[in-house]
Amino acid sequence: MAVVEHSAQVGRKILISGGGRCNFTNLHTRPENFLSANPHFAKSALARYGSGDFVALVQRHAIPYHEKTLGQLFCDRSARDVVAMLEKECAAAGVRILTGCGVRGIAPGFAIETTAGRLEAASVVVATGGLSVPKSGATPFGYTVASQFGLRLVECRPALVPLTFGPQDTVRWAGLAGVSTLVDVTAGGHTFREKMLFTHRGLSGPAILQASSYWRPGEAVQIDLLPQIDLLRSAGEARAAGERIEIRTLVRRFLPKSLADRWSELHGPWQPVASLSDRELEALASGLHDWRVEPRGTEGYEKAEVTAGGVDTAELSSKTFEARKAPGLYFIGEVVDVTGQLGGFNFQWAWASGYSAGQYV
Repeated sequence: MAVVEHSAQVGRKILISGGGRCNFTNLHTRPENFLSANPHFAKSALARYGSGDFVALVQRHAIPYHEKTLGQLFCDRSARDVVAMLEKECAAAGVRILTGCGVRGIAPGFAIETTAGRLEAASVVVATGGLSVPKSGATPFGYTVASQFGLRLVECRPALVPLTFGPQDTVRWAGLAGVSTLVDVTAGGHTFREKMLFTHRGLSGPAILQASSYWRPGEAVQIDLLPQIDLLRSAGEARAAGERIEIRTLVRRFLPKSLADRWSELHGPWQPVASLSDRELEALASGLHDWRVEPRGTEGYEKAEVTAGGVDTAELSSKTFEARKAPGLYFIGEVVDVTGQLGGFNFQWAWASGYSAGQYV
Protein backbone atom coordinates (compact mmCIF):
# COMPACT_ATOMS: atom_id res chain seq x y z
CA MET A 1 0.00 0.00 0.00
CA ALA A 2 1.29 3.47 -0.84
CA VAL A 3 0.40 7.10 -0.20
CA VAL A 4 1.22 9.31 -3.18
CA GLU A 5 1.84 12.91 -2.07
CA HIS A 6 2.61 15.57 -4.66
CA SER A 7 4.10 17.93 -2.07
CA ALA A 8 7.62 17.49 -0.78
CA GLN A 9 6.26 17.33 2.78
CA VAL A 10 3.30 15.41 4.18
CA GLY A 11 0.58 17.02 6.27
CA ARG A 12 1.12 20.64 5.22
CA LYS A 13 -2.46 21.63 6.07
CA ILE A 14 -2.14 19.94 9.44
CA LEU A 15 1.06 21.84 10.16
CA ILE A 16 -0.48 25.27 9.53
CA SER A 17 -3.79 24.55 11.26
CA GLY A 18 -4.73 26.00 14.63
CA GLY A 19 -1.92 28.51 14.57
CA GLY A 20 0.56 25.63 14.31
CA ARG A 21 -1.04 23.70 17.18
CA CYS A 22 -3.60 21.70 15.13
CA ASN A 23 -7.19 21.75 16.37
CA PHE A 24 -7.34 18.00 15.69
CA THR A 25 -10.91 17.27 16.80
CA ASN A 26 -13.89 18.52 18.78
CA LEU A 27 -15.37 16.71 21.76
CA HIS A 28 -18.89 17.73 20.77
CA THR A 29 -18.85 16.42 17.21
CA ARG A 30 -22.36 15.73 15.89
CA PRO A 31 -23.84 15.40 12.38
CA GLU A 32 -25.40 18.83 12.95
CA ASN A 33 -21.91 20.34 12.80
CA PHE A 34 -21.63 19.53 9.09
CA LEU A 35 -22.98 21.14 5.93
CA SER A 36 -23.89 18.97 2.93
CA ALA A 37 -26.53 18.63 0.25
CA ASN A 38 -27.34 15.39 2.11
CA PRO A 39 -27.21 16.21 5.85
CA HIS A 40 -27.56 12.52 6.74
CA PHE A 41 -24.53 11.27 4.80
CA ALA A 42 -21.98 11.96 7.56
CA LYS A 43 -23.86 10.09 10.28
CA SER A 44 -22.50 6.61 9.58
CA ALA A 45 -18.81 7.54 9.51
CA LEU A 46 -19.05 9.81 12.55
CA ALA A 47 -20.77 7.04 14.51
CA ARG A 48 -18.12 4.50 13.54
CA TYR A 49 -15.13 6.71 14.34
CA GLY A 50 -15.82 9.53 16.75
CA SER A 51 -13.71 12.17 18.43
CA GLY A 52 -13.07 9.81 21.34
CA ASP A 53 -11.41 7.32 18.99
CA PHE A 54 -8.96 9.90 17.70
CA VAL A 55 -8.30 11.19 21.22
CA ALA A 56 -7.45 7.61 22.23
CA LEU A 57 -4.94 7.46 19.37
CA VAL A 58 -3.39 10.74 20.46
CA GLN A 59 -3.13 9.47 24.03
CA ARG A 60 -1.58 6.19 22.89
CA HIS A 61 1.19 8.20 21.26
CA ALA A 62 1.61 10.27 24.45
CA ILE A 63 0.90 13.58 22.71
CA PRO A 64 0.02 16.30 25.25
CA TYR A 65 -3.09 18.29 24.36
CA HIS A 66 -5.62 20.65 25.89
CA GLU A 67 -9.20 21.80 25.42
CA LYS A 68 -9.38 25.44 24.42
CA THR A 69 -13.07 26.42 24.16
CA LEU A 70 -16.28 24.77 23.01
CA GLY A 71 -14.74 21.30 22.96
CA GLN A 72 -11.83 22.23 20.66
CA LEU A 73 -8.72 20.11 21.28
CA PHE A 74 -5.24 21.41 20.42
CA CYS A 75 -1.71 20.02 20.71
CA ASP A 76 0.22 21.51 23.63
CA ARG A 77 3.44 21.61 21.64
CA SER A 78 3.05 21.57 17.88
CA ALA A 79 0.98 20.20 15.01
CA ARG A 80 4.12 18.28 14.09
CA ASP A 81 3.17 15.82 16.83
CA VAL A 82 0.04 14.82 14.90
CA VAL A 83 1.93 14.49 11.60
CA ALA A 84 4.60 12.35 13.27
CA MET A 85 1.90 10.19 14.83
CA LEU A 86 0.24 9.58 11.46
CA GLU A 87 3.60 8.74 9.87
CA LYS A 88 4.26 6.19 12.62
CA GLU A 89 0.83 4.64 12.09
CA CYS A 90 1.55 4.34 8.36
CA ALA A 91 4.92 2.74 9.01
CA ALA A 92 3.37 0.24 11.43
CA ALA A 93 0.84 -0.74 8.73
CA GLY A 94 3.54 -1.15 6.09
CA VAL A 95 2.46 1.89 4.08
CA ARG A 96 4.99 3.56 1.79
CA ILE A 97 4.78 7.35 1.57
CA LEU A 98 5.97 8.77 -1.75
CA THR A 99 6.55 12.52 -1.35
CA GLY A 100 7.19 14.91 -4.20
CA CYS A 101 5.36 12.48 -6.46
CA GLY A 102 2.82 14.00 -8.82
CA VAL A 103 -0.03 12.01 -10.36
CA ARG A 104 -0.43 12.60 -14.09
CA GLY A 105 -3.51 10.47 -14.51
CA ILE A 106 -5.52 7.46 -13.37
CA ALA A 107 -6.68 5.05 -16.07
CA PRO A 108 -9.64 2.67 -15.69
CA GLY A 109 -8.40 -0.42 -13.90
CA PHE A 110 -6.31 1.91 -11.77
CA ALA A 111 -3.08 2.20 -13.67
CA ILE A 112 -1.67 5.35 -12.08
CA GLU A 113 0.86 7.41 -14.01
CA THR A 114 3.09 9.37 -11.65
CA THR A 115 6.23 11.45 -11.99
CA ALA A 116 8.05 8.52 -10.36
CA GLY A 117 6.69 5.92 -12.77
CA ARG A 118 3.62 3.77 -13.18
CA LEU A 119 1.74 2.21 -10.26
CA GLU A 120 -0.83 -0.57 -10.48
CA ALA A 121 -3.55 -0.71 -7.81
CA ALA A 122 -6.60 -2.79 -7.00
CA SER A 123 -8.20 0.26 -5.39
CA VAL A 124 -7.58 3.99 -5.11
CA VAL A 125 -8.54 6.36 -2.29
CA VAL A 126 -8.73 10.02 -3.31
CA ALA A 127 -7.87 12.19 -0.30
CA THR A 128 -6.76 15.30 -2.15
CA GLY A 129 -8.63 17.92 -0.12
CA GLY A 130 -10.29 20.96 -1.67
CA LEU A 131 -9.28 24.28 -3.20
CA SER A 132 -8.69 26.23 0.01
CA VAL A 133 -5.24 27.52 1.00
CA PRO A 134 -3.53 26.92 -2.37
CA LYS A 135 -0.15 27.78 -0.83
CA SER A 136 -0.40 24.49 1.05
CA GLY A 137 -0.54 22.62 -2.25
CA ALA A 138 -4.31 22.50 -2.83
CA THR A 139 -5.37 21.61 -6.37
CA PRO A 140 -8.62 20.60 -8.15
CA PHE A 141 -7.16 17.16 -8.94
CA GLY A 142 -9.69 15.23 -6.83
CA TYR A 143 -12.60 16.84 -8.66
CA THR A 144 -10.94 16.09 -12.01
CA VAL A 145 -10.69 12.40 -11.10
CA ALA A 146 -14.33 12.33 -10.00
CA SER A 147 -15.45 13.90 -13.28
CA GLN A 148 -13.27 11.50 -15.27
CA PHE A 149 -15.12 8.56 -13.74
CA GLY A 150 -18.53 10.14 -14.32
CA LEU A 151 -19.28 11.29 -10.77
CA ARG A 152 -21.40 14.41 -10.22
CA LEU A 153 -20.01 17.36 -8.31
CA VAL A 154 -21.76 19.85 -6.03
CA GLU A 155 -20.57 23.35 -6.93
CA CYS A 156 -17.53 24.31 -4.84
CA ARG A 157 -17.16 27.57 -2.95
CA PRO A 158 -14.91 29.00 -0.22
CA ALA A 159 -16.14 28.27 3.32
CA LEU A 160 -15.02 29.35 6.78
CA VAL A 161 -13.80 32.50 5.07
CA PRO A 162 -13.81 36.27 5.84
CA LEU A 163 -16.52 38.34 4.19
CA THR A 164 -15.81 41.57 2.30
CA PHE A 165 -17.71 44.86 2.42
CA GLY A 166 -19.24 46.61 -0.54
CA PRO A 167 -17.91 50.10 -1.40
CA GLN A 168 -20.35 51.97 0.89
CA ASP A 169 -19.68 49.83 3.96
CA THR A 170 -15.94 49.97 3.29
CA VAL A 171 -16.12 53.76 3.72
CA ARG A 172 -18.50 53.59 6.69
CA TRP A 173 -16.34 51.24 8.74
CA ALA A 174 -12.88 52.39 7.62
CA GLY A 175 -10.34 52.62 10.41
CA LEU A 176 -11.87 49.88 12.60
CA ALA A 177 -9.54 47.09 11.47
CA GLY A 178 -8.51 45.05 14.48
CA VAL A 179 -11.60 45.89 16.55
CA SER A 180 -13.26 42.75 17.93
CA THR A 181 -16.49 42.14 19.84
CA LEU A 182 -18.82 39.29 20.82
CA VAL A 183 -21.81 39.03 18.47
CA ASP A 184 -24.58 36.79 17.23
CA VAL A 185 -24.28 36.33 13.46
CA THR A 186 -27.06 34.72 11.41
CA ALA A 187 -26.79 33.50 7.82
CA GLY A 188 -28.82 30.88 6.00
CA GLY A 189 -30.91 30.20 9.09
CA HIS A 190 -27.90 29.37 11.29
CA THR A 191 -26.79 31.57 14.20
CA PHE A 192 -23.35 31.62 15.84
CA ARG A 193 -22.33 33.47 19.01
CA GLU A 194 -18.61 34.13 18.92
CA LYS A 195 -16.18 37.00 18.34
CA MET A 196 -16.38 39.16 15.20
CA LEU A 197 -13.37 41.04 13.87
CA PHE A 198 -13.29 44.12 11.63
CA THR A 199 -10.63 43.90 8.91
CA HIS A 200 -9.37 46.37 6.30
CA ARG A 201 -11.67 44.76 3.72
CA GLY A 202 -14.65 43.54 5.73
CA LEU A 203 -15.47 41.20 8.59
CA SER A 204 -13.77 38.11 10.00
CA GLY A 205 -13.40 36.34 13.34
CA PRO A 206 -14.94 32.98 14.38
CA ALA A 207 -18.57 34.15 14.18
CA ILE A 208 -18.18 35.44 10.62
CA LEU A 209 -16.20 32.40 9.47
CA GLN A 210 -18.93 30.12 10.78
CA ALA A 211 -21.70 32.12 9.11
CA SER A 212 -19.80 32.33 5.80
CA SER A 213 -20.35 28.63 5.12
CA TYR A 214 -24.10 29.24 5.05
CA TRP A 215 -24.05 32.65 3.32
CA ARG A 216 -24.81 32.97 -0.38
CA PRO A 217 -24.11 36.00 -2.62
CA GLY A 218 -26.94 38.51 -2.65
CA GLU A 219 -28.09 37.60 0.84
CA ALA A 220 -27.71 39.75 3.95
CA VAL A 221 -25.95 38.71 7.13
CA GLN A 222 -27.77 39.62 10.35
CA ILE A 223 -25.55 40.74 13.24
CA ASP A 224 -26.59 41.35 16.85
CA LEU A 225 -23.86 43.60 18.25
CA LEU A 226 -25.22 43.29 21.79
CA PRO A 227 -26.24 39.61 22.12
CA GLN A 228 -26.08 39.52 25.90
CA ILE A 229 -27.43 43.01 26.53
CA ASP A 230 -30.99 44.35 26.72
CA LEU A 231 -30.21 47.89 25.59
CA LEU A 232 -33.79 49.09 26.06
CA ARG A 233 -33.79 47.90 29.66
CA SER A 234 -30.41 49.51 30.36
CA ALA A 235 -31.59 52.77 28.82
CA GLY A 236 -34.84 52.62 30.78
CA GLU A 237 -32.99 52.09 34.05
CA ALA A 238 -30.71 55.02 33.28
CA ARG A 239 -33.70 57.23 32.46
CA ALA A 240 -35.57 56.16 35.61
CA ALA A 241 -32.50 56.97 37.67
CA GLY A 242 -32.36 60.47 36.16
CA GLU A 243 -28.90 59.91 34.68
CA ARG A 244 -27.76 62.61 32.24
CA ILE A 245 -26.10 60.06 30.01
CA GLU A 246 -26.01 59.89 26.23
CA ILE A 247 -26.86 56.67 24.45
CA ARG A 248 -23.35 56.72 22.99
CA THR A 249 -21.87 56.69 26.49
CA LEU A 250 -24.24 53.90 27.47
CA VAL A 251 -23.29 51.81 24.43
CA ARG A 252 -19.59 52.32 25.22
CA ARG A 253 -20.21 50.20 28.33
CA PHE A 254 -20.90 47.21 26.09
CA LEU A 255 -18.98 47.80 22.85
CA PRO A 256 -15.39 48.85 22.07
CA LYS A 257 -15.21 52.66 22.25
CA SER A 258 -14.19 53.10 18.62
CA LEU A 259 -17.11 50.99 17.40
CA ALA A 260 -19.61 52.73 19.69
CA ASP A 261 -18.39 56.12 18.50
CA ARG A 262 -18.54 55.16 14.81
CA TRP A 263 -22.04 53.79 15.25
CA SER A 264 -23.06 57.08 16.86
CA GLU A 265 -21.68 59.05 13.92
CA LEU A 266 -23.69 56.96 11.47
CA HIS A 267 -26.90 56.31 13.38
CA GLY A 268 -27.75 59.23 15.69
CA PRO A 269 -29.61 60.96 17.31
CA TRP A 270 -27.45 60.69 20.38
CA GLN A 271 -29.09 63.02 22.88
CA PRO A 272 -29.22 62.18 26.57
CA VAL A 273 -31.26 59.05 27.26
CA ALA A 274 -33.79 61.05 29.30
CA SER A 275 -34.69 63.20 26.28
CA LEU A 276 -35.42 60.32 23.90
CA SER A 277 -38.90 58.91 23.31
CA ASP A 278 -39.65 55.21 23.63
CA ARG A 279 -39.88 54.98 19.83
CA GLU A 280 -36.45 56.55 19.37
CA LEU A 281 -34.94 54.21 21.96
CA GLU A 282 -36.53 51.21 20.27
CA ALA A 283 -35.16 52.26 16.88
CA LEU A 284 -31.64 52.67 18.26
CA ALA A 285 -31.77 49.33 20.08
CA SER A 286 -33.15 47.61 16.99
CA GLY A 287 -30.27 48.91 14.88
CA LEU A 288 -27.67 47.51 17.26
CA HIS A 289 -29.44 44.19 17.73
CA ASP A 290 -30.31 43.76 14.05
CA TRP A 291 -27.48 45.15 11.91
CA ARG A 292 -27.92 43.93 8.35
CA VAL A 293 -24.83 43.67 6.16
CA GLU A 294 -24.89 42.55 2.54
CA PRO A 295 -21.34 41.40 1.83
CA ARG A 296 -19.83 42.05 -1.55
CA GLY A 297 -18.19 38.63 -1.44
CA THR A 298 -15.54 36.62 0.38
CA GLU A 299 -11.76 36.67 0.61
CA GLY A 300 -11.74 33.57 -1.60
CA TYR A 301 -9.86 30.31 -1.41
CA GLU A 302 -6.63 32.08 -0.40
CA LYS A 303 -8.15 32.86 3.01
CA ALA A 304 -10.77 30.08 3.24
CA GLU A 305 -10.09 27.33 5.75
CA VAL A 306 -12.09 24.75 3.80
CA THR A 307 -13.95 24.16 0.54
CA ALA A 308 -17.70 23.61 0.59
CA GLY A 309 -19.20 21.39 -2.09
CA GLY A 310 -17.30 18.65 -3.89
CA VAL A 311 -18.06 15.07 -4.88
CA ASP A 312 -21.81 14.54 -4.62
CA THR A 313 -22.51 12.21 -1.70
CA ALA A 314 -25.22 10.50 -3.77
CA GLU A 315 -22.36 9.04 -5.83
CA LEU A 316 -20.76 7.36 -2.78
CA SER A 317 -21.61 4.70 -0.24
CA SER A 318 -21.97 6.36 3.18
CA LYS A 319 -20.59 3.16 4.74
CA THR A 320 -17.53 2.53 2.57
CA PHE A 321 -17.07 5.79 0.59
CA GLU A 322 -16.70 3.74 -2.58
CA ALA A 323 -17.96 5.31 -5.79
CA ARG A 324 -21.09 3.52 -6.98
CA LYS A 325 -20.11 3.95 -10.65
CA ALA A 326 -16.47 2.92 -10.19
CA PRO A 327 -15.90 -0.02 -7.82
CA GLY A 328 -12.53 0.25 -6.12
CA LEU A 329 -12.48 4.05 -6.26
CA TYR A 330 -13.00 5.87 -2.94
CA PHE A 331 -13.29 9.56 -2.01
CA ILE A 332 -12.75 10.82 1.54
CA GLY A 333 -12.31 14.06 3.47
CA GLU A 334 -12.68 17.57 2.13
CA VAL A 335 -13.00 16.51 -1.52
CA VAL A 336 -16.46 15.14 -0.62
CA ASP A 337 -19.50 17.42 -0.24
CA VAL A 338 -19.33 17.42 3.57
CA THR A 339 -18.03 20.56 5.27
CA GLY A 340 -17.53 20.94 9.01
CA GLN A 341 -18.04 24.03 11.08
CA LEU A 342 -15.10 25.81 12.70
CA GLY A 343 -13.49 24.10 15.67
CA GLY A 344 -11.86 20.78 14.71
CA PHE A 345 -14.86 19.29 12.92
CA ASN A 346 -13.20 19.13 9.49
CA PHE A 347 -10.26 17.17 10.86
CA GLN A 348 -12.66 14.79 12.58
CA TRP A 349 -14.42 14.31 9.24
CA ALA A 350 -11.07 13.47 7.65
CA TRP A 351 -10.30 10.89 10.34
CA ALA A 352 -13.81 9.38 10.31
CA SER A 353 -14.18 9.14 6.52
CA GLY A 354 -10.64 7.80 6.16
CA TYR A 355 -11.24 5.16 8.82
CA SER A 356 -14.51 4.07 7.22
CA ALA A 357 -13.00 3.68 3.74
CA GLY A 358 -9.97 1.94 5.22
CA GLN A 359 -12.10 -0.93 6.47
CA TYR A 360 -12.94 -1.90 2.88
CA VAL A 361 -9.98 -0.93 0.70
